[in-house]
Amino acid sequence: MVDSSRDSTSERQRESAEFGQRPHDARLRFEYESSARARVIARSVRQEVGEIDGDRSAASVARDGDAVVVRVGADDLVALRAGCNTWGSLVEVAERTTGLV
Repeated sequence: MVDSSRDSTSERQRESAEFGQRPHDARLRFEYESSARARVIARSVRQEVGEIDGDRSAASVARDGDAVVVRVGADDLVALRAGCNTWGSLVEVAERTTGLV
């Protein structure tokens, strides 16, 4: 799900500086039953920021109450699609893994 309606002004300003040179971006919002679950998922996925970014894309991870918001910025649509697929998969793995604990 892509949603930009709940970002705070300061978060948007930070992201704008981070992704200002990237012409394409998407926000992936994953909602959970509790803020505690969202916190665990965000912590699990956030450690990958900067580790798997390519030359043509970058990502950020934030928690918004009971949701995790992943922002992907890219130089072109192919890189944006690849970034969204990668980060969606990372969140999915974190969800499955935390469900085992």
